[in-house]
Amino acid sequence: MQSTRHEVQYLTIHSHRRAFVKVGTGPALLLLHGLGCNHTTWEPVIDDLAKRFTVIAPDLLGHGLSDKPRADYSVGGYANGVRDLLTVLGIDKVTVVGHSFGGGVAMQFAYQFPERTERLVLVASGGLGPEVTPAIRAITTPGFHQAMGVATLPGIRHATVAGMRALSGLPLRDTRDLAEVAEIYDSFKDPAARHAIRHVVRAVVDWKGQIVTMADRAYLTQAMPMCVVWGREDRVIPVSHAGNAAALAPDARVEIIPNSGHFPHKDHPQRFAKIVTDFVRSTQPATYSRARWRQLLRTGYVPDVAAVPALAEATPGA
Repeated sequence: MQSTRHEVQYLTIHSHRRAFVKVGTGPALLLLHGLGCNHTTWEPVIDDLAKRFTVIAPDLLGHGLSDKPRADYSVGGYANGVRDLLTVLGIDKVTVVGHSFGGGVAMQFAYQFPERTERLVLVASGGLGPEVTPAIRAITTPGFHQAMGVATLPGIRHATVAGMRALSGLPLRDTRDLAEVAEIYDSFKDPAARHAIRHVVRAVVDWKGQIVTMADRAYLTQAMPMCVVWGREDRVIPVSHAGNAAALAPDARVEIIPNSGHFPHKDHPQRFAKIVTDFVRSTQPATYSRARWRQLLRTGYVPDVAAVPALAEATPGA
């Protein structure tokens, strides 16, 4: 667990302790971290965003300082958990910002609870195509838990973490994100964390890649402002998925950040905070209309997967 400059608060919901940071005033901004991370991934941008927003950054169940029970780790289950946390905090509507796996949770939250979602910001998000780094696919394989138990023994873990952090300082694209990877790897020393991450990954990834996609529901973003942010040199989820988002949701705002990897909010925090702030300022919050939602569902939309080849495998019926 990386150090945090902000007070971590706790709430027990459904008998499970959930950790979160809540700072600032103004419209609510919900920050959802990625797989194996926690709220500290947002530390570089929280203070800037908190000048204008009420920032809520939870540790998702199974991550960080939150409990790691045997529980529902599907994107739907996470969306429900986030809804319940906001309800207890007395927050009715939010702009949701989701990074990587958290982007998939953000999309699911917007789909399940459109009446509570004002805008959607996807950061190097899952759910926009099948491709994903082999390291994540490996988590689904038999023996992962046992192998990581050995790989995270103190001597091996300390040497590996130190090596990753040293390599991350090199001016190379392929080593850019290794400091963050080192933090995730270090968290696997906790058997409960390994079990939780394995359940999370198996819900969204198989040996071919991502199996959860927003392609068949992207048309619903016609009723909600959406911004997509990606690092041009992302080696975890390819930047081409930002193009998939643009093809599936033509009204989405797409921002590609040069000299950035899978964590653009950490590589260029000031630019990232400005993108989010400008997006919120320049768009009207979505206003839920059951009649409009009903009409969108009735009309439906089948994406032209020929125009988005990367989605052909992931789109049902393709």
